[in-house]
Amino acid sequence: MVTAAETAHVDPQESTDRLLRDLRTRRDGLSRREAERRTLVYGTNELKRHRGRTWPRQLLRQFTHPLALLLWTAALLAGVSGSAPLGVAIVVVILLNAAFAFVQERHAEQAVEALAAFLPTRARVARQGTTETVDVQSLVPGDVIFLSEGDRVSADARLLSGSVEVDLSTLTGESVPVLIRFDAGSTTGPLIEAADIVFCGTNVVGGDATAVVFATGMHTELGRIAALSQRVGHEESPLEKQVKRVAWLIAAVAVAMGLAFIPLGTLMAGLSLDDSVNFAIGLLVANVPEGLLPTITLALAVGVRTLARQGALVKRLSAVETLGSTSVICTDKTGTLTMNRMRTTRLWTPDGVVTFDGAVPVPAPETSAGRAARAVVACCSAEIRIPSNGAESGDPTEVALLHAALSLGAATEDAAAIRVSQFHFDPELRRMSTVDRIGDTLHIHAKGAPEEIFDRCTRIAGPAGVDTAFTGSDREFTANLVRDWAREGLRVLAVAERHLDAGTHPGLTREEAESALTLLGIAAMLDPPRPEVAAAVARCHSAGIRIIVVTGDHGLTARGIARSVGIGHAGLRVVTGSELEQMPEPDLDRLLATDVELIFARSSPEAKLRITDALRDSGQVVAMTGDGVNDAPALRRSDIGVAMGKSGTDVAREAATMVLTDDNFATIVSAVEAGRRVYDNVRKFIVYIFAHATPEVVPFLVYALSGGQVPLPLTVMQILAIDLGTETLPALALGREKAEPGLMDRRPRKRTQNVVDRGILVRSWGLLGGVSAVLVMALFFTTLLDGGWYLGADVGAGSLHHTWQSATTMSFLGIVACQIGTAFASRTEHAALTEVGIASNPLLLWGTAFEVCFAALVVTVPPLRLVFGTVTPSWHRVLWLLPLPFVVWGCDELWRWHRRRTPRSTATRSPAGIAP
Repeated sequence: MVTAAETAHVDPQESTDRLLRDLRTRRDGLSRREAERRTLVYGTNELKRHRGRTWPRQLLRQFTHPLALLLWTAALLAGVSGSAPLGVAIVVVILLNAAFAFVQERHAEQAVEALAAFLPTRARVARQGTTETVDVQSLVPGDVIFLSEGDRVSADARLLSGSVEVDLSTLTGESVPVLIRFDAGSTTGPLIEAADIVFCGTNVVGGDATAVVFATGMHTELGRIAALSQRVGHEESPLEKQVKRVAWLIAAVAVAMGLAFIPLGTLMAGLSLDDSVNFAIGLLVANVPEGLLPTITLALAVGVRTLARQGALVKRLSAVETLGSTSVICTDKTGTLTMNRMRTTRLWTPDGVVTFDGAVPVPAPETSAGRAARAVVACCSAEIRIPSNGAESGDPTEVALLHAALSLGAATEDAAAIRVSQFHFDPELRRMSTVDRIGDTLHIHAKGAPEEIFDRCTRIAGPAGVDTAFTGSDREFTANLVRDWAREGLRVLAVAERHLDAGTHPGLTREEAESALTLLGIAAMLDPPRPEVAAAVARCHSAGIRIIVVTGDHGLTARGIARSVGIGHAGLRVVTGSELEQMPEPDLDRLLATDVELIFARSSPEAKLRITDALRDSGQVVAMTGDGVNDAPALRRSDIGVAMGKSGTDVAREAATMVLTDDNFATIVSAVEAGRRVYDNVRKFIVYIFAHATPEVVPFLVYALSGGQVPLPLTVMQILAIDLGTETLPALALGREKAEPGLMDRRPRKRTQNVVDRGILVRSWGLLGGVSAVLVMALFFTTLLDGGWYLGADVGAGSLHHTWQSATTMSFLGIVACQIGTAFASRTEHAALTEVGIASNPLLLWGTAFEVCFAALVVTVPPLRLVFGTVTPSWHRVLWLLPLPFVVWGCDELWRWHRRRTPRSTATRSPAGIAP
C-alpha cells in the first residue's frame, strides 16, 4: 500500500508514466479497496477551515443591537435613580433575551449549513476500468477522474488525455478561461502555470479530459491559500435591515418620550424626581419588543428547512424573504416544464420516415438511416452500457438518440472508429461535431439545431450511399417538416456528416470541419410536460406572477409545450434569438412591459443576462433558472438564481441562490408560496408584538398626566414579565403559521415595500392596542373603585396599598388576556379566523397554555408575587378576564370583515408588471 511519505515528494510535472508509477496507480484507476485504504492514510478530501471562535462575536452582537441598547439605558437610569433591584431585573432581561437570540441565530446558521448534506458534490472516477460517481470527499491521490463542461475540479490533478478550458479566477483572479491539454509539452516552471494540470476549486467551462489526482484536501494549491480560513461575516437580510431601522425609530421615540417626561413630571405634574425617572424607565421598557429580532431569524430558518423538505435548497436566509416578492419567473423548458425523459419518436431520412413506436426494421448500413444511426453514435458524449443492464449516463437528448440508433442496428462501441477531436456543443452555435478516424478516412459527424445544420449542408444523402446536391426544394421541404414537427411540441435535431482525407486533420478549425456537410436525417423527440406544471402555472397566474420561457429549442416546439401547460393565457409571443440580438434596449423594455407572456427561443445564455437586467431595471423581482456554465452570470444577476440539482452543472449550482433537487418548475412555485408565507408570518408576529406597546404605555401616560393623582396602573417589573414571559412563545408560534387562504391570489409585493408599514402600525398600535388599553384601564379603575379608592388617595400604605396591588395585578392579567385575543387575531391579515381554523396551529395553543400558566404562577406563588408586586385575585375578578380575548379578537375580526367587503381598485388587483 502506498504511504503518505511516498507521495509527499511526488513531482506532478514529471513525465506521465513516472507520475503514475510514483503514485502507484494505473490509467484505469484504483481498486475500491485501495481507495478506501488511501482514505485512511490521507484523510478526506476537504478543506479544514480554522475559523476560530466565532460565538463570542455573535453573542456580543445580541448585546449591542438597538433594542438591547435601549434596555441598557433603562438599567442605567434605574441605577442612577437608586432603584437597584429594577436595574438588576432589566439586566437579567437583557441577558436572557441575548441568550435566546443567540440560540436562534445558531439554529438559523445550522439550517443553512445542513443543506450541504442534501446536495453533496460528486466526482466521476475510474475504478479498475469502470466509471463510478463518488463524493468528492473520498478522492485520494492516485484516483483517475473524468472532467467535462460544468464540473468543478475536486482535487489537483494531471491530465492523462483530452483537453479542457478552465476558469482559474479562484486562484489567479484571471477571468479569461485557460486551455489545459494533455500534450501541452513543457513541464517546467511554476506549478500554477503548468499547461496540463488542473487545480481544486476551479471550474471546467468546456471540453472533456481524464486526469490523475496527485494532491487532495489541504495539500492542494487551494488548501494553501490563507484567505480560505477567513470566515464570511453575518449577512443581514433586507428584512432584518428594515426591522433594525424600525428598532432605531422605536428607540428614538422611547428615549425622547422618557427624557421629555422627566422635566414634565417634575415641573408640571408635581412628581418627585425618583417617580419621574421611574416613569421614564417604564416608557423605555414598555416600548421595547424584545423578541422581535430572534423571532424573525427563527421564522426565516424555519422557511429554509421547509423549502429543503419540498426539494428547494436555499443557500441563505435572506433568499426566503426575496422569494415571496418574486414577480417574474424566467424558466427553461427542458427538464423544468417537461419530464426531461426524452425519447425519439421519428427519424426522417431521404429514404423515408422511421417511427419508433414498435419494432423497427434494421436498415442496411449504406442506407441514409444506417448512416444517420452511426453518425449519432459517433457524435455523442452520452453512454449506454449494454453489459451493465443498459446503464445510462449523459444528456437526456443524446441518450434518446442513442436508443434510437441502437434500435437501428448501430453499435455504441465501434472499434473501427477512433475519435480524433471534438468540437463541443456551443449554446450560441447550437451544434456540436466530432472528428473520427475510420481506416484511412476522417469522418466529420455533426448534429444540432436544424437551421444551423442546414446552413452548413451542401449535399443530402441518397440511396445506396450516392449523395446528391442539397437543392432549394430540398431545403424548403426539410424546413416545412421541421416546422410541422415543432408545432406538435417535438424537439427536432438534424444529423450530418462529411468525409475527408486523413492528411487534412492537422490545424482543422471548427468552421472548416462544420462546412460542406451532407444531411443524413432529422430526428424528432418527445419530452412530455410534467403533469404538475399546469397547476403550478395556474397558481402563478392567480398570484400575478409572469412566466417567461427562455429556451434554446425551436420556437414552435417551445410554444407547443407552453400552451400545453397553460402558459400564454393572456397571449403568447415567440421571440427568436436573432430577433432579440437585433432588438434595441428600448424595444426590449417595451416588449417586457406588455401583458403577453413571452418565449425567447433559440436564445443564448447571454440573452438570459440581458433579459434579467431589463426586468430588474423595470422594478421586477426576477427568478431565473439555469443549468449550464454560461448560465452562471444570469443566475448571479437575478434576484433568485435557480439551478437544477439533477441536470445542472457544478458551476450553475454554485452561482445560484436556490437549487432544485427535482428540477421541477412546480417546486419554484412552491418556494415562492413558502416565501410569501414566511413574510406574512413575520408581519403577523410584528402585529402581535407591537400591539402590546399601547396597553403598556397608556398606564404610564395616565399616571404622569394626572400628576400622580392616579396611581401607576402597571409596574415596570410586570411589564418585564409580560414582554419576556408571556409574549415570547406565542410570537414564535405565529412564525410557524400555515399559509393564509388566498395567499397565492394576491399580486407580488413591491420591491420597495417595507415590512412595517402604516397598515401594521394602525392595526397594532391603534386597533388591537387601543382596544386592549381601554379594557385594561377599565379593569384597573374598577378594581380601585371597588376597594374604596378616590382620586388623589395615597396608596403607598394601609388598606389602599393592597387595593392598588390588586388593581395592578388586574392590569397585568388584563394585558395577558388581551394578548391571547391579539394572538388569534394576528393569525390572519385578510381572511376570517374560521377560514384558517382555530386549532390549526397547535404551537399557538401550547404557547397560550404556557402564557396562562406563567401568569398564574406570577400571581399565586409567594416569591414571584414579591418580585413582581402582585396579589392573588379573587375568583369573581378572574371571571372579568374571560371576555377580554373575545372582545379584542372580535373588534379585529369586524375590521377585517369590513376590509374584505370594501372593493379594491383594479390597479391593486392587477398582476405585477402588467398594466391594468
